[in-house]
Amino acid sequence: MERTCGNGTLRRGDAGKKVTLIGWVARRRNLGSLVFVDLRDRSGICQVVFDENMTDAVKEVRSEYVLQVWGTVQERSSANPRIPTGEVEVHAEKVKIINSAMTPPITIADDTDTLEDTRLKYRYLDLRRPVLQKNMMLRHKICMITRNTLDSEGFVEIETPILARSTPEGARDYLVPSRIYNGRFWALPQSPQIFKQLLMISGMERYFQIARCFRDEDLRADRQPEFTQIDIEMSFVDENDVFSVVEKLMKEIFRGTVNYELEDHFVRIPWKQCMAEYGTDKPDLRFGNKICDLSDIFAGTEFAVFKNVLENGGIVDAVKFENAADRYSRKGLDKLQDFIKAGFKAKALAYLKMEKGVLTGSIAKPLSEKEKEAVISAMDMHDNDLVLVVADKASVARASLGALRVRLAHELDLIPHEPLYKFLWVTEFPMFEWSEDDQRWVAAHHPFTAPKEEDTDKLFTDPEHVSSRAYDLVLNGYELLSGSIRIHDQDLQEKVFEAIGLTMEEARQKFGFFLDAFKYGTPPHGGVGIGLERLTMVLADTDNIRDVVAFPTTNSSLDLMSESPNVVDQKQLEVLGIEISEKAKKN
Repeated sequence: MERTCGNGTLRRGDAGKKVTLIGWVARRRNLGSLVFVDLRDRSGICQVVFDENMTDAVKEVRSEYVLQVWGTVQERSSANPRIPTGEVEVHAEKVKIINSAMTPPITIADDTDTLEDTRLKYRYLDLRRPVLQKNMMLRHKICMITRNTLDSEGFVEIETPILARSTPEGARDYLVPSRIYNGRFWALPQSPQIFKQLLMISGMERYFQIARCFRDEDLRADRQPEFTQIDIEMSFVDENDVFSVVEKLMKEIFRGTVNYELEDHFVRIPWKQCMAEYGTDKPDLRFGNKICDLSDIFAGTEFAVFKNVLENGGIVDAVKFENAADRYSRKGLDKLQDFIKAGFKAKALAYLKMEKGVLTGSIAKPLSEKEKEAVISAMDMHDNDLVLVVADKASVARASLGALRVRLAHELDLIPHEPLYKFLWVTEFPMFEWSEDDQRWVAAHHPFTAPKEEDTDKLFTDPEHVSSRAYDLVLNGYELLSGSIRIHDQDLQEKVFEAIGLTMEEARQKFGFFLDAFKYGTPPHGGVGIGLERLTMVLADTDNIRDVVAFPTTNSSLDLMSESPNVVDQKQLEVLGIEISEKAKKN
């Protein structure tokens, strides 16, 4: 079809040009002798004017009709500064109604009050909203920059299988039954982990893939059951090599999408330090307010609450907020206490305020003068400062104050309004974590992650304190990627399996083909998996992952548009050798 330009591309310099536009009617205004139509396509909106000679041709036109318009660009008598084409309009000379449309069940505009479930049901209409189209284009641009950048660094894009063997370590797999081999199943990959390591054994040296991944786990605002990962693996590298490639990629992406120049080198913090200072392994560095350990100050305290916590192996942690004391009344502080009690099982929240040089607050009275002076010095307190204190076991105290740090940063408006992107490498994660369900140590990352060399002698004697060569990249409080240097030595791999309670017989049942490959000269290698949706989410300045996915599911894993998952007919089940239980039928 004839089309001279995108509707959103016309500017003042185009005045006098003959153009042909095609698009959807975003808005129609009938002023009697004149009809104004905002015509929308992917590039934007342009106002089209139909004079008294043309009004009959568009008298039936309504929202979302598809029109083709021939006309002349002219300057508007009253400009609209809210849209890029606001200085011009098209004077229509001919129009063709390509298709009609029913009244849409949702408001097709960036500013919409339509319920999200309704928008998801009519997602093909929701995707006409300019903000979502902009997000889809942003995602596309990230992918194109990724391909070009990694190609320039010598990486090869290789696809790996979607139907693979189930390796149940970590999140639950989505299973796919086999028609040919009834009773056997494939699994959709949680990541291409084993295949990308096999590609390193194959000698490809530098691989990447924009890969679809699947995890059957509980959902949240920044998670979907299927997601996309920029998957990267490299041979003959250590952590510094991996960090260098990823930092270059991030710099190119941010420069090419939002015209933002990132710092030369990203901050690096070991996991233990990160948890101690921020209470989380994905801290937002756009504001300060680090957690401070006051345990040494109260080592010999007579204050019964602190004394009891410290004697039982706990800690006393605190975080300061400047000029915030007058912002939180007793009622407001009680709400903060309820927040950490409910969410983190903290026993209590104490507080201190500096008012005209005097320390006041819920625990000021039982503290000695020496302890008060030490707290004021350690926290660098000044008038109107607020200090929140939690005395509990380390995990509870740190998690509670980490959450309060973020909550108060929003309430006190501590996060800069202008775009600010603060990256952080969190390194040296724990190798293992204790599983209450399995009553054993399990791999905190995955069982192919290499331990720190100096910790290998603790694999069996002290697994709790074994650090790994795993790392995350965090941006503004979001975990953008996770990765590690992998195990390349067969003997060490067997020891790690044993440390997590897998016999070699069990390991061979799950990973036999992978372990066989280790016998033929495995290179040192490592890599990352970058969450494409989360990266796009940050760049699009949204906190809802569904805003950057074309056809997302709800938080309960339902596709409201196609009404899936759904039942299948009995013949399909019989071919697969599957019978639905009575309990499942009732559910």
